[in-house]
Amino acid sequence: MLKALLYGLGTAVPLLIGAAIGLRWTLPKQVLASLMAFGAGTMIAAASSELFEPAFHQAGVWIAAAALFAGAGIYVVANHFIEAKLGAAAIGWALMLGTILDGVPENTALGVSLTSGGGLVLLVAVAVGNVPEAISGATLMRDKHNFSPGRAFWLWAATGLMLVLVTLLGYTLSDNLSPTHISTVQAFAGGATIAVLADSLMPEAYREGGWWVGMATAAGFLVAFVLAG
Repeated sequence: MLKALLYGLGTAVPLLIGAAIGLRWTLPKQVLASLMAFGAGTMIAAASSELFEPAFHQAGVWIAAAALFAGAGIYVVANHFIEAKLGAAAIGWALMLGTILDGVPENTALGVSLTSGGGLVLLVAVAVGNVPEAISGATLMRDKHNFSPGRAFWLWAATGLMLVLVTLLGYTLSDNLSPTHISTVQAFAGGATIAVLADSLMPEAYREGGWWVGMATAAGFLVAFVLAG
């Protein structure tokens, strides 16, 4: 249980650090874009090797694909709803939504994987991805939605607490979940992660940093891939 708590905190603390940075300082666009692109690269590696691949091999293509599209679809619909209500400036809310929708199944999968000694790559990917998401989301909440620093920080703190709790829940329930249930959670998390990358994180990184952010994305992918090896 202590290990699950530490892993949960390992995903939540970077979220709070990112939110605190975003609410207090305005980072140069190129720096923020590089962080976002690096985090996207780690998340690409985690989504393929830690989430979808094991689900595909255990549950088969149909169950894994259905869960993948469910995860992506829920995020896409929710993100579209926010954008329709708030307009283009809703990217801050979208990034928080992405943290929740991919973070809950990811952290559940993280807690489950601890029983078999895994989870390190997923932990690193989630932690690294959470920092730029929180920086960017908190900055945009402050600048575009006129959130007070205290209100915005507590929203991100509540998100971080939820990630810790679902990690503990996944670890606690791991003995009662069938392999197919675990695979469904993993594939769902993979789909939500891919949608977050495609709809929010990578487009924002490209807009802020330009064509060269592809190198930072490749660097993040390499780091996560090496850890997986």
